Amino acid sequence: MLLKFIFFFLIISLIFIFFTPQNNLFFLRLISFSSSSIVLILSILLFNTFDFNLFYFQNVLILNFELNVYNYNFIFGLDGISIFFFVLTSLLIFLCILFSWNSIFLKEYVLNLLLIELLLLIVFSVLDLFLFYVFFEIILIPMFILIGFLGSRARKIRAAYLIFFYTLFGSVLMLSGMLYIYNKLGTLNFEYIYAHSFTFQEQQWLFLAFFLSFASKIPMFPLHIWLPEAHVEAPTVGSVLLAGILLKLGVYGFLRFSLTMFPDASLYFSPLICLLSLVGIVYTSFTALRQTDIKRIIAYSSIAHMNLVTLGIFSFTINGVEGSLLQSISHGFVSGGLFFMVGILYDRYHSRLLYYYSGLVHVMPIYSTLLLILILSNMALPGTSSFIGEFLLLSGIYKMSVLVCIISTLGVLICGAYSLWLYNRLIFGNLKISYTLYFKDLNLREFIIIFILVFLIIFMGLYPSLYLKGIKIATNGLSFFV
Repeated sequence: MLLKFIFFFLIISLIFIFFTPQNNLFFLRLISFSSSSIVLILSILLFNTFDFNLFYFQNVLILNFELNVYNYNFIFGLDGISIFFFVLTSLLIFLCILFSWNSIFLKEYVLNLLLIELLLLIVFSVLDLFLFYVFFEIILIPMFILIGFLGSRARKIRAAYLIFFYTLFGSVLMLSGMLYIYNKLGTLNFEYIYAHSFTFQEQQWLFLAFFLSFASKIPMFPLHIWLPEAHVEAPTVGSVLLAGILLKLGVYGFLRFSLTMFPDASLYFSPLICLLSLVGIVYTSFTALRQTDIKRIIAYSSIAHMNLVTLGIFSFTINGVEGSLLQSISHGFVSGGLFFMVGILYDRYHSRLLYYYSGLVHVMPIYSTLLLILILSNMALPGTSSFIGEFLLLSGIYKMSVLVCIISTLGVLICGAYSLWLYNRLIFGNLKISYTLYFKDLNLREFIIIFILVFLIIFMGLYPSLYLKGIKIATNGLSFFV
């Protein structure tokens, strides 16, 4: 019933917001805040009532649509993997709506944000491969609008087309694989597909068909070109959603489909995937060192972290798979917080170039303190959530190959270099008052947004057992071939 209430609130809110005049800011804020907060509360209730000792799907919702020509069932449910992404989506959308509170395009922002939330929650809970594919692709439309129409720079249209075509063409092969499965089994229900054993040759072709779609979402090298461009041109909330949630669609796809439906092919292609992931980690880490745009630095850092997550998934160890899921959740908090901090600077000073910033600690002490915690979390400092995830990842990768672990650790070390360099350039030194005459620290709304993320990062880092217990049971079912 909770799933039904969540979808109901979001659909009703979208209808009300769509017909609300753009100048009625009070009603737009009331509807968007109340609906996103209610969805967040219901998602937390779902998480608290979830039984992680069970492997099968829970909170199953079946919606029957009987027509004269065609009957179809929409089946939804959550397991120990999807429930984490479900809550993460609800949280980040709620924070994005708070961040857009004073925007002059408030209606456009909240309409797209709530639509993205509805589509993402459906993707993470739907139990039919056809519907998964449909909503997996429909998410591109509101993201295209966020980047192409609500972006702030001249190259925003190019960036919107890049994300659209890279991810769309990557999914064409997934559609062909989906049609093959339907032709063979006569159904696209997850549980029926999981019960069927494909031949090794079938697994090879189907794995490749699904792989391109998920690899372009993560994105893996060399399909990563669209992400830095999209981050730079997107508004702040667009960057938060890209790094915090949309990149996790590829991780979710690998965990949900590749490792479960095509285990033999996943093992067969793992050397290729490990090679691409290693190149992505090292290449994007070195690329981040030479960037002058703050957003590009964080964007390349996200690519490196997500390629490390992919490496953990295809290490075929329990620690690696557990670490990949935990690091995905942690990365949503850390990267989301970093992009929020960059957006706060851009809203005040309308520049993201490092050249124009220096000595912010003298005039923005609260900002500097919270940014330090986020930077240290990005470096995986012990006591933060990223440390737990990366430690599990590297321990799983070490069991697979010592050499691969050493090379991937190089990316972690370079991450520390460009993270500290970025913080030093922004916070310390002399104030550049010739470029910036007006200084203002975080207001209450901005402080609440960042504090929530910082609290979750530290809480997960100090008490990881609360998350690892559920993650361990959920991933054991995926790692049956280890």
